[in-house]
Amino acid sequence: MTCAMSGIVFLSTKSLDSVVEFYRSRIGMEVWIKQEDCTILRHGDLALGFCGRDRADTCGIITFWYRTDAEVDERYRDLKDLAEDAPRLNEKYRIYHFFLRDPEGRRLEVQRFLDL
Repeated sequence: MTCAMSGIVFLSTKSLDSVVEFYRSRIGMEVWIKQEDCTILRHGDLALGFCGRDRADTCGIITFWYRTDAEVDERYRDLKDLAEDAPRLNEKYRIYHFFLRDPEGRRLEVQRFLDL
């Protein structure tokens, strides 16, 4: 099994099946490895592992990076019902982005860097 990733972020979840389904169906991640109580998902070179536990890790922000404004806008159209606001330009960080929440309240960001 070859992989270009150099790491995985593991997060605890109280609702493994529904969280995995959300990241698959709404975010577009694919299942990479499925274990007894953990599922590792991929989106490009980002790997997230969700493990069933008695609490959910909900701190921080998970950012999904895209190359163009059009891709960010397309993701917004797909996720508009979950978005906090429409995509906007952030001059300080030179990004175009929007935020949303997953079913357990984790904050997600969809963005592109203006300088890349």
